[in-house]
Amino acid sequence: MTQSCDILILGGGPAGYAAALEAASLNKSVVLVEKDFLGGTCLNRGCIPTKLFLGASQAIAEIQAQSRLRLGQGGFSLDMRALQKRKALLLSGSRQAMAKALEAAGVRVVQGQGELLGPNQVLVRPAGETTREDKEVRIPFDRLILALGSRPAWPKGLEPDGEHVLLSDHILDLQEAPASLVVIGAGAIGIELAQFFLRMGSQVSLLEAAPQIAPTEDAEISAQLAAILKRQGLDLQAGVAVRGLERKHNRGGVAVILDADQRLDADKVLVAVGRKPNTDVFGLDQAGVVRSERGAVSVDAHLRAAAHIYAVGDCNGRMLLAHAAEHQGRFAARHAAGAITGPYRSGAIPFCIYGDPEAIRVGPTAQEAAALGLECTVSRAVFAANPVAQAFGAPHGLVKATWNAGKIIGVSAVGHGALHFVSAAVIMVDQGWTRDQVEEMIFAHPTLDETLRQALLAPQEPL
Repeated sequence: MTQSCDILILGGGPAGYAAALEAASLNKSVVLVEKDFLGGTCLNRGCIPTKLFLGASQAIAEIQAQSRLRLGQGGFSLDMRALQKRKALLLSGSRQAMAKALEAAGVRVVQGQGELLGPNQVLVRPAGETTREDKEVRIPFDRLILALGSRPAWPKGLEPDGEHVLLSDHILDLQEAPASLVVIGAGAIGIELAQFFLRMGSQVSLLEAAPQIAPTEDAEISAQLAAILKRQGLDLQAGVAVRGLERKHNRGGVAVILDADQRLDADKVLVAVGRKPNTDVFGLDQAGVVRSERGAVSVDAHLRAAAHIYAVGDCNGRMLLAHAAEHQGRFAARHAAGAITGPYRSGAIPFCIYGDPEAIRVGPTAQEAAALGLECTVSRAVFAANPVAQAFGAPHGLVKATWNAGKIIGVSAVGHGALHFVSAAVIMVDQGWTRDQVEEMIFAHPTLDETLRQALLAPQEPL
């Protein structure tokens, strides 16, 4: 069967979904090809399930905080099996809502595995089938948007087995919390899942090869985050190398082998050390698409991989964030439709780590700004001065702003509810606000946002 379209999109995650709706709004005929579920990793195996788990277990963290203040005693027992049922309902409902939105917009969704047959045609086979030619769909297109996403990666020696050595995909399906868990990799995924299982009563060790946890974040913010997590009972080790894993076939569980022949025994191990693009099965070379050694699709200033082919989201390796992917998807759709002609500009992109505490960053860290040779100053404020943070029993944390030529170029923070003001920070950094502009803005009282204001109006110090 053959059917053509103006714009064909491979992948129905955040980037592909946003691109499809945008292109349809511009009166283009759109086909979206998805081999799995709509929503991609973020909805089905990443952002949303993780936030559901953290939200469901937040009551445990709050009860523990109030107990530390000696305001009373209590407990909350979270049923993992009930949580899994809730997850299934949430994800199913979200996927149905996405499908209805695409249908209402006139987007044709084709389920299956896409393969490029050349520069202007895609072959779609039912997922998992390779020989049923009667079910194949050939779709000619004028423009193609690759929104292929990414998947978990692991180094040699840390291969997952889905039972004792898990990826983030696996661990979100557990029916009960393990007695002990070692998390390898202290980026956002590792930190968030370590917090959840700590709340669930697991003995959790979080390992990071870099000198600090949250390696891409400001050094002061990382240090504060580490201190808070340690107070909560997390065994945190940075600057350690994992040499390998030893499966205990007779007793179950895994031994994590570290440098100096140290070892950590655990019932489960989560490998959360990064992701790689899903670009190895689509016949991209036939269409003139170039990939890096790590598999990311090379794109130009307009996010084009070829004259009429775009690559957006995780598969181009620029920024592995769902909100960045959505932004790129909308741009690619507009550019492919001829609605815009200029290069892609993202503006300030927020980075977030969820849990309690939360951590945010917008713009460069102070260390990155210094490495760029910028003459910068920094200003700070602590959450201990905020009555709302004190009321929640969470006085630990810091907001730090980086300035250049009198303008805000970066904001980093860690503390209870830091996500409350991340969008305000995006606006301030993107527009290069001055101290006078901050003075003119009225912040509601009492709110956690006031700590952002205090940091921006605090005396500035040289780096």
